[in-house]
Amino acid sequence: MAAQSNAPVIIKKVKKVVGGGHHGGAWKVAYADFVTAMMAFFLLMWLLNATTEKQRKGIADYFSPTVPVSRVSGGGDGNFGGDSVFTEETLSHNGVGGMPTPPTKTDGDETADIEAENQSLQRLDEMLTGRSGESMVSEMAQRHIITKVTDAGLVIELFDLPGEPLFSSNGVVPTPVMTELAGMMARIFMLVKNGVAITGHVSAQPVVIADNSIWPLSSGRAQTARQLLEASGLHPSRTKRVTGHADRKPAASNPMAIRNNRIELVLLRSDN
Repeated sequence: MAAQSNAPVIIKKVKKVVGGGHHGGAWKVAYADFVTAMMAFFLLMWLLNATTEKQRKGIADYFSPTVPVSRVSGGGDGNFGGDSVFTEETLSHNGVGGMPTPPTKTDGDETADIEAENQSLQRLDEMLTGRSGESMVSEMAQRHIITKVTDAGLVIELFDLPGEPLFSSNGVVPTPVMTELAGMMARIFMLVKNGVAITGHVSAQPVVIADNSIWPLSSGRAQTARQLLEASGLHPSRTKRVTGHADRKPAASNPMAIRNNRIELVLLRSDN
């Protein structure tokens, strides 16, 4: 009895497992959402395969919140104004309700316009330089002209020659040569309708000069050139900009060379 009374007491705990923990209803909801999403996905794939590009665009416009449901008056019933997304055999009624559709320029039309403008600028270039056998500029004045066709348009430089300046020394008063050149340029410019940009350039002045006037001098000469062109018949609305660049873009390596004294006229392209 004593041995049995000293034996340890063993307590056995029985853990009851309640069944049905994994048999609840939450997974059914998730599975139903998954099946619905898959069905919608396969319907979308079928719809994309069964419709044309035009029909798909109509569907996209219909569900887009940024455009009206029916942008044109087609004369047909239904949401798509007469178009059917299920067949390509049905004649759709997708008119514009009697309103004429404005013509749009194609890439071919734009290319043709660019080519025509290039040819026009090239002809003017040949008229100025005499490469076509006929020049609108006298031989004496032609020595003051350099032309080139660039992306900006037809660039015409009128520059000083030794002993034959275009303006008075350090002033904006035009010489007879400049007046003659401006009159010729105005007559040539009136053959086209392009806008005109005028830029004045001057040679650098010695650093010892206390009052360096290259900025007002270049812009003043550009303004004088504009006035001469308009006085010779160029309409003021054709002038798009008049600027002075001082000595910042020299044409000669020597910044003080008289070749840097020039007026740059640009017949601008239509997109500039």
